[in-house]
Amino acid sequence: MPRVTKILNITPPSSFVSIDASTNSMAFAIFNNGTITSYGKIKFNGANINEKLKDISTKTKAFFDTLPDGTIIVIEDTIYTNSHNTAAQLAKAQGALLGGAFLAGAMKSYAVSPMAWQSYIGTRLLTPAEKAAIKKQFPNKSAAWYKAKERDIRKHKTIDTVNKRYNTDVNDDDVADAMGLATYAAHNWGKVTKEK
Repeated sequence: MPRVTKILNITPPSSFVSIDASTNSMAFAIFNNGTITSYGKIKFNGANINEKLKDISTKTKAFFDTLPDGTIIVIEDTIYTNSHNTAAQLAKAQGALLGGAFLAGAMKSYAVSPMAWQSYIGTRLLTPAEKAAIKKQFPNKSAAWYKAKERDIRKHKTIDTVNKRYNTDVNDDDVADAMGLATYAAHNWGKVTKEK
């Protein structure tokens, strides 16, 4: 048990960048000395993932060129949903993104599962009671509609949570996700460094 306590109490670095990446964009939050000091989103261009890869690595390198050498990255890990193709495209995008970051001097990257940071900041999956309340309020909808509604509720909750915590006015759910990930990392660095 003492070993576990030691791992969980590892002090985070004074600065790191958290990233919520997709095949279309990279949302980021820069964490410095106990708070988020900068955040935003970089959009990627291309008709398909293969066209986007160069744009992803080029824009990511340009972004990281503005940061000090040795920057540490915390990125939301890729997860397999129901589509091999989607998972493969996201993995390619993250590879191009991290490659660009390392070419610019980033030192390390750590991947964190979405559920870890979402649970920590209070935007975990909805409970059966919460799902039942949605079905009662909006009866006779498709399963896809309910899933989309649940996701929308969680995204708005993340936006509200980070805006209150950091006194910001973020309205982009990807940027809010990057900020939520940064919050988790800052308070759970031992777990972050033990993630895959």
